[in-house]
Amino acid sequence: MRKETKCIHAGYKSGNGEPLALPIYQSTTYTYDSTEHIGKLFDLAAEGHMYSRISNPTVAFVEKKIAELDGGAGALCTTSGQAASFLALFNIMSSGDHFITSSAIYGGTVNLFAVTMRKLGIECSFVDPDSPEEEIERFFRPNTKAVFGETIANPAMSVLDIEKFARIAHKHGVPLVIDNTFPTAILCRPIEHGADIVVYSTTKYMDGHAVQIGGCIVDSGNFDWANGNFPEFTSPDSSYHGLVYTEAFGKTAYIAKARVQLVRDLGVYPSATAAFYLDLGLQTLHLRMERHSENALKVAEFLEQSDKVESVNYPSLKNNKYHSLAKKYLPDGCAGVVSFTVKGGREAAIKVMDALQLCKNVVHVATVHSCVLHPASETHRQLTDEQLIGAGISPGLIRLSVGIENTEDIIDDLRRGFSKI
Repeated sequence: MRKETKCIHAGYKSGNGEPLALPIYQSTTYTYDSTEHIGKLFDLAAEGHMYSRISNPTVAFVEKKIAELDGGAGALCTTSGQAASFLALFNIMSSGDHFITSSAIYGGTVNLFAVTMRKLGIECSFVDPDSPEEEIERFFRPNTKAVFGETIANPAMSVLDIEKFARIAHKHGVPLVIDNTFPTAILCRPIEHGADIVVYSTTKYMDGHAVQIGGCIVDSGNFDWANGNFPEFTSPDSSYHGLVYTEAFGKTAYIAKARVQLVRDLGVYPSATAAFYLDLGLQTLHLRMERHSENALKVAEFLEQSDKVESVNYPSLKNNKYHSLAKKYLPDGCAGVVSFTVKGGREAAIKVMDALQLCKNVVHVATVHSCVLHPASETHRQLTDEQLIGAGISPGLIRLSVGIENTEDIIDDLRRGFSKI
C-alpha cells in the first residue's frame, strides 16, 4: 500500500461481521484459559496482552499503523512526545553514558537532556547541526551511545542533514535517533535516510486536532545491537529469567526491550481511548500535511512581501538557508510552521498578536486551526531582550502554525494584525 492508503488501512483490519472502525478495548486486564499461558506471557515466550500498562489491543493496532507508515519493524506508543524521546535514549543508556544531540531542537527536549537526564548520570553534548562532520566527531567519547536530532527543528525551522548525521553515528557504532514530529512520515521517512530510531510527539500533526497528548517510538530494525557497544541487549535480563533480547526478538530487540522493561516500570503507556483519537487523526494525515504545507508556503510568501515584516523563516522559501536540504529530504513540503519577525520589536508584535481573530493565541502548534505564539511575551517572558537574542529568538518574533483554513482568510487575518502597527 502507498502511504495515503496506509493512513486508513494499516494496523486494524476488520473481519467478517466486525466493526469497520477501530474498536476501543477499554480494559486494564485480559483473561486466559490456563496458568501455563499466562506464565508464557510473563516469560515473553508467547504473544498476547498481559496488562494495559504494557500493551493494549487498540494501542497495538495504532502502533502497527505508525510502524508501517515509517517503514519500521515495530513501534511503541507513549503518553507524550517527551516520554518517547526519553525512553528512546534511556533504553540504550545507563548512568555514566553520554550522547550527542543537535542544538537545534525543541526547548522542552533541551531541558530533558541537559537537566533531567543529567540527574540520572547521563550527559549530552550539544553540537551545531550545520558544522562539518569532522567537527561533530570531536564530541564523541568512549561512552557515547547515540546521536539525536530533529528533522525540522522546533521552533528554529532548520532542516537536519539526516544522512550526514547517520554517517557520523554509524562510523562510531551508535544509532541515530530522529525526532520527526513536524514532517511526519507523510513528508519525510528518516529511516530511508539512515535513521535507526524515529520518535514523535503524536500530539502535533499526527493527532492534528489538539485533543490528546501522546508520543511514539519507531524501531527501524536495522541497527546491529550486538556490535559490542550495547551489552544490555546481548546479556541475560534477570527480570525475565535470563532472556537475551537479540536472541529472543531479533530485528525488534530494541522496541521489545523498551516495552517490557521501561514501559513496564515507568508506566507511560497511553489509554485505548487516546489511541482511538490518534487513529482518527492518522486517517486524514496525508490530506492535512499536504494542505498545511501548501498553505504555509503561500502565507510565508505573503509575509516575505509585507513591509511590516523584518524576516521570514520557512525552509520551502527559495532564499531560505535550508532550502536545498528541504528539497532533498522534504520534497513534498515542510509542514505548517512559519516563524517571522515583525518590525518594531516586542511591542509591535504584541499589537499584531492581540488584533488577530482567526489565528488563535495558544501554546500549541500543528493543529487544523491556525495558531500563533509570541515567545518574548509568553513562553519566554522571563528573558530580557538580550537573553532572547542569545537564545535565537528576536523580541519581535511570532511563531505561526498555519492551519488548513482557506489561505486568503489566514492572510486577511494577518493583514488585520499588521494594520495595528
